[in-house]
Amino acid sequence: MSALKPLADRVLIEPIPAEEKTASGIIIPDAAKEKPLKGIVVAVGNGKKDEPMTVKEGETVLYGQYSGTEIKIEGTTYLIMKEADIYGVFQ
Repeated sequence: MSALKPLADRVLIEPIPAEEKTASGIIIPDAAKEKPLKGIVVAVGNGKKDEPMTVKEGETVLYGQYSGTEIKIEGTTYLIMKEADIYGVFQ
């Protein structure tokens, strides 16, 4: 768990590492790996005055490739972004 509490409509996400192999078993080299687009919500802000937050801690979400700002907390890499940068929640 992180010691950082996001403000307003911001969300703290721990990215899920990109796949190491393709479905057919081909190993993907580091240079060809894409930035992960899925992550787990670690913490959420309180929302804005008239806009409550819709994502919750523990949910797996899909976000844009260039969304958020990468930060390190206690050796773990996280992304902090606005809730609007999240495209959807996995069911």
